[in-house]
Amino acid sequence: MRMKQILVVADPLSSFKTYKDTTFSMMRELQRRGHALAACEPQHLQWRTGQVVTAQVQRVRLTGALDDWYTIEHEDEVALKDFDAILMRKDPPFDSEFFYATHLLEQAEREGARVFNRPRALRDHPEKLALMEFGQYAPPTLVTRSAEAIRAFHAEHRDIILKPLDGMGGMGIFRVTDNGMNLGSIIETLNRGGTTSVMVQGYLPEIAAGDKRLLLIGGKVAPYVLARIPQGNEVRGNLAAGGKGVAQPLSDENRAVAEALAPVLAARGLLLVGLDMIGNKVTEINVTSPTCFQEIQQQTGFDVPAMFVDALEAALKVPA
Repeated sequence: MRMKQILVVADPLSSFKTYKDTTFSMMRELQRRGHALAACEPQHLQWRTGQVVTAQVQRVRLTGALDDWYTIEHEDEVALKDFDAILMRKDPPFDSEFFYATHLLEQAEREGARVFNRPRALRDHPEKLALMEFGQYAPPTLVTRSAEAIRAFHAEHRDIILKPLDGMGGMGIFRVTDNGMNLGSIIETLNRGGTTSVMVQGYLPEIAAGDKRLLLIGGKVAPYVLARIPQGNEVRGNLAAGGKGVAQPLSDENRAVAEALAPVLAARGLLLVGLDMIGNKVTEINVTSPTCFQEIQQQTGFDVPAMFVDALEAALKVPA
């Protein structure tokens, strides 16, 4: 494939932890194949009346190091449609500014840009709520603002997990067991007096074996997963919450679920999805900035970034 101009919309490059960052691994593979890289943050997008959507971008080149890992060759203002592909890799939370950025990116699509994951698909699949469409693969789940509904759910299931809809990295996740200890306080913390929606799920004891991250790339399922295993008395397996990441082959049971969802989500414009499973149940569908490429590659040798860039290059050969 001829050289492509690729724009990465992400957090500041200076904030990347290159030893584990998935976006960094994508950029490294893209440059290895001869593609040209540029980067910007969502705040650098702009749209003036009567004009196309543009961004103030940095043209970057990777050095091959992990510390001083990039150089800025120059900066310029560019129409987004002039890039061959735009990778939207801004980390959660999905707040108002993220929402507005998807609208600017969608306008750029109308002007001819190719954006991955597609902006509308990002809006249509909020990472926790997206699960509810595929309830046959989910644990018992409730989304509500109502304290009474949460108490009734606990009375039914006895052991539950509560989490905010806009959380990431395990932030704000609570477990309430049969004794109901602190349930009232936890509800007040999460639903803020009935003004904020909360997700409640039945506790899955299989979490002891890990919260598994499956990667769906271009409608296919990567052959390895990262099991994020809670440590000590912690209920959360998230790496950001101290979980231990252990790469392992994809099980036949998990593969069956993932292969049912992968083509459906890919058809909606989601080139990359991070499917979270505990046991054989899907607990979240991550679409904004799925991670774990490097952890899987380092532990198994399977080249996840190459699988991703293969899928991106294939998508660019197909008209939008």
